[in-house]
Order: sequence, then C-alpha cells, then structure tokens
Amino acid sequence: MRLLRSLALAITLLGAGVWGTASAEGVIPQGQSGSAPQSPVIEGPLTEAQATALISRLSDEAVRTILLEQLATKAEEAVEDQGAEVKDFVHHLTSGAFAGVVTSIERVPILFTKQAEAFRTFYTAHGADQLGRFVLAFLALIAIAAAVEWLFRLFVARRFTMPETVSETNTLRETVSLLTARLFRDVAGVLVFIFVARQLGPLLIAEPLLIYAGLIGSNLIAIPRIATAVARFLMAPKLPAFRLVHASDTVARASVFHMFWFAVLIGVSTVLLNFNQLNGVPLGETRLGFWLNLAVHVYVALVVWRYWDGMVAMMRGAGEVTPMEARVARAFPAFAIAVSIGTWWVVNILVSYKNFALLVTSPHYKTMALLLFAPALDTLIRGLVRHLAPAMTGEGTVAERAHRAATRSYIRIGRVIIFGCVLIAVASFWGMSPTTIASAGVGERVAAALVQFLMILSVGYLIYEVVSLYINQKLAAEITASGYDPDNADFGGDGGGSGGSRLSTVLPLVLAVARVAIVVLFVLLGLSNVGIDTTPLLAGAGIVGLAIGFGAQKLVTDVVSGIFFLVDDAFRTGEYVEVEGTMGTVERISIRSMQLRHHKGPIHTIPYGEIPKLTNYSRDWVIMKLKFTVPFDTDPNKVKKIFKRIGQEMLEHETLGQDFLQPFKSQGVFGIDDVGIVVRGKYMAKPGKQFMIRKEIYNRVKAEFDAAGIDFARREVRVAIPSLEDKDTLSEEQKTAIAAAGAQAAQDGAGGSTDDR
Repeated sequence: MRLLRSLALAITLLGAGVWGTASAEGVIPQGQSGSAPQSPVIEGPLTEAQATALISRLSDEAVRTILLEQLATKAEEAVEDQGAEVKDFVHHLTSGAFAGVVTSIERVPILFTKQAEAFRTFYTAHGADQLGRFVLAFLALIAIAAAVEWLFRLFVARRFTMPETVSETNTLRETVSLLTARLFRDVAGVLVFIFVARQLGPLLIAEPLLIYAGLIGSNLIAIPRIATAVARFLMAPKLPAFRLVHASDTVARASVFHMFWFAVLIGVSTVLLNFNQLNGVPLGETRLGFWLNLAVHVYVALVVWRYWDGMVAMMRGAGEVTPMEARVARAFPAFAIAVSIGTWWVVNILVSYKNFALLVTSPHYKTMALLLFAPALDTLIRGLVRHLAPAMTGEGTVAERAHRAATRSYIRIGRVIIFGCVLIAVASFWGMSPTTIASAGVGERVAAALVQFLMILSVGYLIYEVVSLYINQKLAAEITASGYDPDNADFGGDGGGSGGSRLSTVLPLVLAVARVAIVVLFVLLGLSNVGIDTTPLLAGAGIVGLAIGFGAQKLVTDVVSGIFFLVDDAFRTGEYVEVEGTMGTVERISIRSMQLRHHKGPIHTIPYGEIPKLTNYSRDWVIMKLKFTVPFDTDPNKVKKIFKRIGQEMLEHETLGQDFLQPFKSQGVFGIDDVGIVVRGKYMAKPGKQFMIRKEIYNRVKAEFDAAGIDFARREVRVAIPSLEDKDTLSEEQKTAIAAAGAQAAQDGAGGSTDDR
C-alpha cells in the first residue's frame, strides 16, 4: 500500500510538471493482447486520487513504461535548458559585450543631447535663484565643516606629532602604531567633516537639492580624501623611514597623487550617472557610463605603464627574493593592465545582460583597486614576517635551513590568508552570496563556482602550509636535539655513529603522507563543489588499489614490513646497520625501502620486505673488546696496570674523553695459544666513536709496551725436514716449496678479521 501511494504521488508530480493540460479522462491504459504493450498516453495534470485510480487499471509494465518515458523527457529538457544557458552566456561574453561597445559608439551623438537635456531639466526644476542659493549654501556648508575639522586636527595635533625619522630603537610595532595613529587622525578628520555637513545640511540647503549636496560631498570630497589617507599610510611619501612597502620617493608620491585622482574620477562618474537618473535620463540610454568607465580604466593602464619599473621594484620588495617572486614581480605590471582591461570587459558583459543595477555600487572599481594593491599587501606581509618571525633556534646548517623554510612558510600562509580575504571581498562586491547564487544565471553561477573552488583550494593550501610548518619545525628541533646533521654526516669515516631521534626518522614520511592526503582531499572537495562528479575518480582509485593488491603484492609486502620496522624502532636515519652482510649508514628511508651508505661510498637500496634480520651498531652504547698476544714470560699484572693507566689518560683526552661511557680496563688473561698469552681489554663508548678510540688505544698500548720492554708475540712457522742432513745444499726448487708451505701454514693459523674498517 505504501508503495502504491508513493507511485501515485510520483505520477501526480510528473503529470503536473511535464504533461499536457487535458483531463485524466484521456488515459488509454491497455494495449493489444499478445503484442507489446502500447505506451499509455496521459494528457493532463493528475490529482492524487486520479493517479491512484489510474494505477489500479494499469499493469506493472505499463506503469514502468510511463515513468521511464516521462523521466527521459524531463532529462532531455534539462539538458536542452542547460545548453541554452551556456550558449547564451558565451554570446554575452563575446558578441553581446562587443555589440554593447558598438552601441556606445553609435550613441555618441545623442550622449551630448541627452546630457544637455538633463542639465536643462535640472535648471528648469529649480530655477536660477534657487540654484544660486544652493551654491552659496553648499560653499558655506563646506567652509563650516572644514573649520570644525581644522579645530579637531588642531586638538589632536597637541597629543600626536609624527616624528621625522625612525629611531634605531623603534620596533616595527612602534612604527606601524605611529602610521596607524596618523591614519586614524586623517580618517577621523574626514568623518568629523561628514558629520558636521550632514547635521548642518538640512538647515542650510532645501530638500530637493540636498541629495545633490550629498552626492558631491561623499563622492568628490570624502572618498578621495579617505583614499589618499590610506595611500599615505602605506607609502609615507614624505617619510621614507616609515614606508611600509619598498618604493622610491618618486613612486611613493606618484602613488598617493594618482590614488587621489583615481578616486576623483570614479566620484565624477558616480555623480554624473546619478545626476542623469534623477533628471530623466535612465542608466544605459546614453551609454555615458561606458565612456566614464573607459576613462577610468585607461587612466589606470597609463599610470601602470608610466611607472612600470617602480611597480616591479615595489612588488619585489626589499631583501632576498626567490626566483619565482622575481618573475612574479616582473610580470605584475602586465597583470595590472590585464586586470584593468578584464574588469572593463566584465562591465560590458553585464551591460549586455542589461544588469545595470549590479553596477550601481561600482563593484568593478572596488575589485580593480583591491587587485592593484596586491604588491603593497605582499611586500607588507614579507616585511612583517622578517620582523615578527621567531628567531632561529639552534645552530648549524639544519637550524639555518629550518629557519629559512619556516620564514617562507609564514610568508606563504600570509599570502593565502590575504588571497582568501580578497576572494571574499570580491565576491561580496559582486553580490555572490548563497541567496543570490541560487537565482543567478549561468554567468553568475560560473563566477560563483570559480570563487568557491578557489576558496576551497585556499583553505586546503593554508592547512597544507600549517601542517608543513609544524612538522618541519618539529623535525628541525628533533635533529638539532639529537646532534645528527645529515648534511655534515661523516659517511667517509668508520660509520656506526648515533643517528637521529625516532621522530626525526618518522616525521619525513608523515609529512609526505599528510601533504598527499591534504592535496587529494581538497582537490576532490573543490571539484565536487563546482558540480563535477568525483564518484568515477573514487571508483578509479578503488580499481587501482585492487590492481595493486593483486598485481603488486611484493610492493604491499614492502610497505607493510616498513611500517612494522618503524613501529619497532629498528633503525633511524644516520645509524649504522647491517642487513645480511650489507653494512652502511641509513641515509634515507621511503615508504617501501631504505638506502644504506657504506663507509667506502657505495649506496645500497634495500626493500623492507627483503630484510630477514637487521643488526644496529648505533643504538645507545657500544662495547669494544681488544685482544693482545704477548710472550709467555710476560707478567699479566704488569699489563693490567698499563691498561688501567691508559684508561685514565683516555678519560682526560680533550676530544675523546667525553665519548667514553666506561673507561678502558683490563679483563685479564683471555687464553693461551701456541704463540703466547692472550690478554684482553674493553671499554664502553658512544656509538660511532668506538673506532677512533680504538685507534688511539692501539697507539698508546704500543708505546707503553715499548717503554716497558714488552714485545708482542710473533707467530713463527718452522719447517722440519728430518731426512735433510745438509740444509745448505738445498736447490732453488726445494727452497721455493718450503717457503710456499710455510706461507700457507701461517695464513691458516692467522685466520683473518672480517671487519674491514
């Protein structure tokens, strides 16, 4: 019953949305017996009761046929509508916008006529006497407001005076505080001017003309002055020592000057367009806005062209820059001109859509101004990072590299934050809120989807940089604390040194995995958010994973084995290990293999799955036992005293003494062989230091034995030939045979050490 009610409701909705307007009486449910069922024809919207009655007369196959046909029709209509929207958007993007330019040129003759008509309408509506009183009252209003502002500035000046230079003891915070105080003083003065003008305006100016006073005061007086105050804050044209961005005095003064006139030109455009609309000339009729807008964008392009080199220097900033930053700086003037042209063309697209209402708030000017301030914001970020970034911790190349990487990460994080703020601001300028996106056309939806995609990527990149910064700082701290410097590791020495900490070994792998995960996650989120179906990508990843599982079982074995080796802390970067006779220092580890650098130079790459047993020579401590063979008549107690004296002297050694964990001492007689007495000594040392200590101990033992008259026992080979009575009459062949036999016996008795260090 529930299934029937749901099906009836579905037919009701489909019938109401896509079927004809006739009644339900025109339904022909049955087909010919013994043949394929005829598709029923439904010619009108159905109520739920009619749909229920219809279902009771239809077979399951007939119902299935109705639903499939109507759903297919609905899908085709949706595709056609979407194609029409895209085609319409492309039209407005190209030929529609170009047609708007042509129309503006064609309407040049009526532009002057309509403008004169607007002035005549204004003059006729108010008369000469009223306009004369308006001019006098407006000038008086400006004079009074300016006087009050002057008194306010005089009051503030007693409590704040901008110094001419920056003291060497001034910090960046103090400098910015002074500039901010001056900005507050300038903006507060303008706000006082506006407040006084708004309060006195209704008293001095009649109501019909008060709106014109507001337009002129806000657009031609207040906004240009605020723009100038902001430019002075950044450029400090008369105080180079306070300048927050890297720019010459000429460029700084020109930036402030042109920022003022840029705001004035925009203000003139706003006043004229509103004036025409108030006097009977609607927006878009004369296309005056096209020419005013073109003048603003041409002005910006000419200023950028005039100060091309200055903008490059401003974008580069002071101090060292990366090659990418240098290329971006060289390209920025071209980017600024492209922004000017691009925003101008966006206005033409909106005019092609007849969307004049969106241009009332001047979003294109705000967008262009914000993008043109990019170099100032970027150099400001780099300056703040140089002054506010934490100082380098530790010493050596690792600490220096970590400090440089952290500084670059701080800069990139600042850039991502600024980029996100700029995107949000631009989206708000153009009214791209969730409520407006839902009802927007295809052009607005494309722009909104692009903004959302960039915002998701910005958040992902911010997380990427924060995670990288944290892990790199932690890695640098671990390496510095452990004392292991991979850049200055003595791979050409004896090996066996103590490596890095456990974290310093695992963190590089964690960083790589985290970076890959963040990139994949946020790219998929971005694609999904703009309407791209990511299910095939996930399915493809699943298929690839399945293929790896079946076709690359050895790779899986290597990865899993490596995980368990790392969990067991079997080795660390910089430690000296042995794997089935292959020895070397762990130079690098990856997700499936490790690289061992032999102390003679070769590097061995060993997959984790091929490691049956691993011997670590560098963990915590090392005990070395040294054997010495002396003649049978040597006093063991005398040797013991010599070893004890050498052990005490070694503890006082200026470089090797600190590497002992236990001093060198005698272990007494270890054994007796056919040559002499074997005595043994031992010591405990830090990993990697045992071989240098061993060399020094050998030298000292040799010197002490020589001083005490103790010789090392020498292995001798004596060849007895009983049948030989006259040894002096041996032939050369006999002597050669005897020498070969003696050499073989000596070699068999001596054996050999497998330690080639």
